[in-house]
Amino acid sequence: MSRPGVLGPARPALVVRAGGLSLRWRSRTVAVCAVLGVLTVTTSAASLMLGEYPLTLARVWAALTGDPEAGFARVVVVEWRSPRALAAVVFGAALGVSGALFQSLTRNPLASPDIIGLSAGSYAGALVVIVLIGGSYAQLVGGALVGGLATATVVYLLAWRHGVQGFRLIIVGIAVSVMLGSFNAWLVINARLEVAVRAAVWGAGSLGGTGWPQVLWGGATVLLLLAALVALAPGLRQLELGDDAARATGTRTEQVRVAAVVTGVALTATVTAAAGPIAFVALAAPQIARRLARTPGVTLAPAAFLGAFMLAAADLTAQHLLPVVMPVGVVTVVAGGAYLVWLIVREVRRRS
Repeated sequence: MSRPGVLGPARPALVVRAGGLSLRWRSRTVAVCAVLGVLTVTTSAASLMLGEYPLTLARVWAALTGDPEAGFARVVVVEWRSPRALAAVVFGAALGVSGALFQSLTRNPLASPDIIGLSAGSYAGALVVIVLIGGSYAQLVGGALVGGLATATVVYLLAWRHGVQGFRLIIVGIAVSVMLGSFNAWLVINARLEVAVRAAVWGAGSLGGTGWPQVLWGGATVLLLLAALVALAPGLRQLELGDDAARATGTRTEQVRVAAVVTGVALTATVTAAAGPIAFVALAAPQIARRLARTPGVTLAPAAFLGAFMLAAADLTAQHLLPVVMPVGVVTVVAGGAYLVWLIVREVRRRS
């Protein structure tokens, strides 16, 4: 059951109580998530309607609800277009949450899996499976997870100096990412031609080959990881106060930090295994969502909603709004690159 409440004169909030659980959201955060949800649904509906076989919204609805009058439209919508549209939403949310986790832990807006090398590590692990083993999707997920965790361990140890500082972590992560980029290029160059072509297309970050197996397995994994974050949420909020204050309230800081890093890496690896490395969504979504919701720190729910909308919109652009069809990763790189330049200039001005 739920009821609206008020935290203070300037911060109206929605409070939900069920059994022994109590959740509280600021009203502005709820409104931002609702608007982003509507935009995401609208964008996904457009993805289902547009294409070489255009459909009206009524025929898309008929196909989704199993109307026998839908005919061939059901094959187009359910079998061909729905997996890609749903994958964009689920994987975008996963990237948004992953970026929010790392930016919250380091308290630095530049800390995201693609900047500090974790995406490159997951890509390297999956690439080893593709080039050397030619394994199944499950093996691809395993390779991406092992590569991401190994990279996170290396970056964490190299950045450790009586604790981990956000700026040092980012510099070390960029260096490791560059080295992994060279390793990945070497793997592709030395692979057989057909394998190299497959790896190059997948490495650009594309949802084009996404089917129901990737959506179901990847979606189930993302949901399990998000459920695990619910248990970590109190500890993460305490970490935002600083390690000393968190320890004073009984929080096991290192255990919470390691669990959050493993969860963030697993979210990135799940997306990478299914669609390849998709850059800049994890970087941009948490900070833009924070500004929209006007929250004092990075929060997970707005980042997830904005990540889902960003990837759905980028995939719609990649499919239908450009002169040629392109991988969605190319669109996110172009848009995210401009955002990164703006973010760096803003940080330099703020520190000077």
